[in-house]
Amino acid sequence: MKTFDYVIKDEVGIHARPAGLLGKKCKEFASTVTIAKGDKEAVATKLMALMGLGVKCGDTVTVKVEGDDEEACAAAIAEFLEANL
Repeated sequence: MKTFDYVIKDEVGIHARPAGLLGKKCKEFASTVTIAKGDKEAVATKLMALMGLGVKCGDTVTVKVEGDDEEACAAAIAEFLEANL
């Protein structure tokens, strides 16, 4: 399992558009991506669960990647977050 933290820089946090794009990016890999904020977590491909975390600008989220291609997946997700959130 690969795990890393990311501080959300988007001024609106995780909202519909980037959540949808993140889910689409995660589906490119066999690994499961989970986003956690505090004691709540959601699988990144589940749009409503992801938005239900209530992630705002300045919040730190923990990204967990688990699966056969977790190295490549974690790198791609980190790059996506940096570019979009």
